Amino acid sequence: MSARLRRRLAALGAAACCLLASGCGLESSFALPFEVAPGSIGPVPELAGVEISVGSKDFTENQVLGYLAEVALSAAGAEVRDMTNIQGSMSSRQALLTDDIDLSWDYTGTGWISYLGNTDPIPEERAQYEAVRDADLARNGLVWLDYSAVNNTYAFAVTRAFAEANGLRTTSDMVRLVQQDPSKGVFCLETEFASRNDGFPGVARAYGFDTGAAQVKTFGIGTIYTATAQGLCNFGEVFTTDGRIVALDLVVLEDDRKFFPQYNAAIVLRQDFHDAHPQVAEVMAPVVDELDNDTIRALNAEVDVLGRDPAVVARDWMVRKGFVSQAE
Repeated sequence: MSARLRRRLAALGAAACCLLASGCGLESSFALPFEVAPGSIGPVPELAGVEISVGSKDFTENQVLGYLAEVALSAAGAEVRDMTNIQGSMSSRQALLTDDIDLSWDYTGTGWISYLGNTDPIPEERAQYEAVRDADLARNGLVWLDYSAVNNTYAFAVTRAFAEANGLRTTSDMVRLVQQDPSKGVFCLETEFASRNDGFPGVARAYGFDTGAAQVKTFGIGTIYTATAQGLCNFGEVFTTDGRIVALDLVVLEDDRKFFPQYNAAIVLRQDFHDAHPQVAEVMAPVVDELDNDTIRALNAEVDVLGRDPAVVARDWMVRKGFVSQAE
C-alpha cells in the first residue's frame, strides 16, 4: 500500500470517528512520506521531538496548506503526524476542538459564518480576521495566527483576450461594460449562486445593475471554468484560488466594492497548545508571509491539473523558496 493511500485511509477514519463521537481518539496517523532538511527554517530546540498532529480538510488547497505546515515543522525538528484529508469543515473543526489534531488551516469567512453563527460578513480583510480571532478565542479557546493573503472567495473571471479587448480589471468595469452593451452580459453561474442573496442578486444590488438584463447560463461549479474559457459566456463565477484559473489563463476581476465575504486562510490551534509551543507560530510566520492567491493557484494547479501529490507539491515549493532543503 502506498504512503499516499495510507494517509488517505487514515484521514477518512479520522473523519468518520469525529462524525460518530465527540472527542474520539484518532489512532491512525502517518509521518510525511519523505524527509526534509533545514533551510532558512532551522532546528528549533524547543520543538525537537515534539509530536504535532497536523490536520486539513479534504480539498486540494487545504491539503497543500496542511503539508506546508508539516514540512516546515519537520524541518524545525518536530515529530509530525499527518492527519490531512479529514472530510468536511465541521469534522476538521471537531478534531481540533477535541485534541485529535493540534493545528489546521481554516478560513476567516468560514469561522465567522459557519462556526460562530454570524449572518453578516465583515467586508474588510483585517477587520474580518480580527473579529474571528477575538470571538473564537473567547468562546472556544482557539488561537488564529495572523492571516495570509490567500483569500479563497467568490469572483467573476473572464478570458484574457476578453479582458484586454474590453479594458476589464474590476467588477465595476464589468458592470460598466454590461450597461454600455447588454449583449455582452452573458454569465455562467452555479444554480444556487444565481439566486442567493449573497450571490448574483446581491452583487447586482451592491454594484447597481439589473440582473433581468443579463443572460444567465447555469452549470455545475466545476464546469464553469471551461465554459468561460471556451467562450460559452463572457463572465464566469469562480473561486479566486482555484488552480483552473491558471491552467485556463483566466483573469479574475477584482471585487472592488468588497461585496463577497473574506475567506483569508490562517493557521488555527488550541490555546493550550499555542501556549505550550509558541515556537510553532514563529516557524510558520515567514511561510504565511510568502503566500498569496497567485502562489496558491499555481500550487493547486500542480495537483488538480498535473496530478501531482499535494505533499510533494508543498515540499517542492518550500525547497524553491529556501525554507527547507531535500534530505540526502
